[in-house]
Amino acid sequence: MMDEGYNNRVPIIGVARHRLAVDGQGVTTLVAFHGCTLHCRYCLNAQCLRANGFSRTITPPELLDEVMIDNLYFLATGGGITFGGGEPAIRSGFIDAFCRMAPPEWHITMETALNVDRHHLERLLPHVHQYIIDIKDMNPGIYRRYTGYDNQCVLDNLQWLLSHDGMAERIVVRVPHIPDFNTDADVNRTREHLTALGISHIDEFAYARR
Repeated sequence: MMDEGYNNRVPIIGVARHRLAVDGQGVTTLVAFHGCTLHCRYCLNAQCLRANGFSRTITPPELLDEVMIDNLYFLATGGGITFGGGEPAIRSGFIDAFCRMAPPEWHITMETALNVDRHHLERLLPHVHQYIIDIKDMNPGIYRRYTGYDNQCVLDNLQWLLSHDGMAERIVVRVPHIPDFNTDADVNRTREHLTALGISHIDEFAYARR
């Protein structure tokens, strides 16, 4: 994958302004990238996997110019930019370049499934203040049936993040009830596993059957 820098363009699904208490703290702007490492059965943004599923391409300076309009809202509420998708972590070069230009007071949130090569997370670590992690299910068999991929990388990356001081308080893990894939007992086991790792912020919710 190309290492996106200041002048490289990446495809995005869209930019959504004035989001409150849904994608991190304060008023946030959600930047949704095209492209993902998974193929989830109930994907909420399936267009991120289609070759023509993006709305446009953009560079880090262009994105900064676009979102700067809400700088006062970000500063007044402790908000900022939330990167989602798709899988935003695979755009680590782009995000790194953007964050180096953005006001340091902005709160940067990453919505990620963590199923990415470690070097992306290493590059993002200095910039990201909060991680919202979609863990799917900790059971390898359930995870593979639902996403089409193995979750060992996810577990390793989660452990790596938690090895950094104070990281457990900066992580929210989303644990879904997935129709036809996991049960209430499976979800409880996932919660217990996460709690044993030191994670206390767990968002449990249910997908609609499709």
